[in-house]
Amino acid sequence: MSGLNPPGAGGQTTIPPPHGFLVGHWTNEQGATGCTVVIPPPGSRAGVDVRGGGPGTRETDVISPFAGTSEITAVLLTGGSAFGLAAADGVAHWLEESGRGYETQAGRVPIVSAAVVYDLAEGDPRARPGADAGYAACASAVAGIPKRGRIGAGAGAAVGKILGRERSATAGVGYAAARNGSGETVAALAVVNAFGDVIGADGRALAGPRGDEGEVLSTAELIAAMKEPPDWGRLEERNTTLVCVMTDAALDKAACARVSRMASGGVSRAVDPVHSDVDGDVTFCVSAGSGATDRFTPISIGTIAATVTAGAIRGAVT
Repeated sequence: MSGLNPPGAGGQTTIPPPHGFLVGHWTNEQGATGCTVVIPPPGSRAGVDVRGGGPGTRETDVISPFAGTSEITAVLLTGGSAFGLAAADGVAHWLEESGRGYETQAGRVPIVSAAVVYDLAEGDPRARPGADAGYAACASAVAGIPKRGRIGAGAGAAVGKILGRERSATAGVGYAAARNGSGETVAALAVVNAFGDVIGADGRALAGPRGDEGEVLSTAELIAAMKEPPDWGRLEERNTTLVCVMTDAALDKAACARVSRMASGGVSRAVDPVHSDVDGDVTFCVSAGSGATDRFTPISIGTIAATVTAGAIRGAVT
């Protein structure tokens, strides 16, 4: 595949999302929260893979392979925990005004799938993205390389919280992309607010809990060495890594779901521990490609999706 850095690097940040995809952010810096929206070309299909013990989602069932709806209009990644799902109302409003949505007899109905991160403990717990925030994120959405860092849904993100948030590492929004030999693009946008550490391609922790001297510790090693449970009053029980994979490869709805599942493997490469009882990890895959889905395309795109997902997660902390 072309466009990839050396093995394990996880893709590039110089390759934009596929043509027609727009990404927008709304950020409340004082409140340390925000939301991020991905608007694909009309007629795009999507799938989702939900893992961990504490997901917060909206309209994910409608993009499952068993649901009748074959399209998605936007994906919303938002802070504010369950309160932040209200931002999807603003996204739907903006999409309706723009003439986007699933065609019905009574008009177009936007299909907005959403997932949340818990960032209430980082800034002002009353500062939550609402409908106005979702609308503003859509209004700011543009093509090209997405903005990254402490922005949008990643404004209040942190990783490595086993010793409490005060000794965790800051994180945010990351992005990586690659192209296969046919020139098709696979891009991943990640919001990283994990309980565990972010792990580099060499297996070492890039970001995790800080020791007394400021050194990066290993959450997995700390847990393995514990003789009794941690202080639950300090341990943050609500964590999430959110990913949206974007591609112009020809994937039908069922194939999008399978690619989402493979892309979750990229989360496992870059986060440790992962998919725990205190994580609500969600991975979306959105395809704007046209034509029939052959047998090999989901395997090929899923393989690349896992790589760029890991790269996007690592980029969120570097």
